[in-house]
Amino acid sequence: MPNDKRRTPASLRSARWFAPDDLRSFGHRSRLMQLGYSEEDFRDRPVIGVLNTWSELNSCHAHFRERAQDVKRGVAQAGGFAVELPA
Repeated sequence: MPNDKRRTPASLRSARWFAPDDLRSFGHRSRLMQLGYSEEDFRDRPVIGVLNTWSELNSCHAHFRERAQDVKRGVAQAGGFAVELPA
């Protein structure tokens, strides 16, 4: 029997980082807005990190650039906010 314990967005780490009305969360929200995101982009959404090892120097990982974009699009379609990070 599969374990179907789903977490609510309010219980996620991203909610603890961005949702509270305190100085630390203000800093996290401000940094995303400095990058050009609006608060509606990430407010009340799970923030999902997408690690990408793509590089111009590694031809074996050439397809990862498109795959990371596909994953980010899927996260957005599911109601999340995806952030791509180098790995």
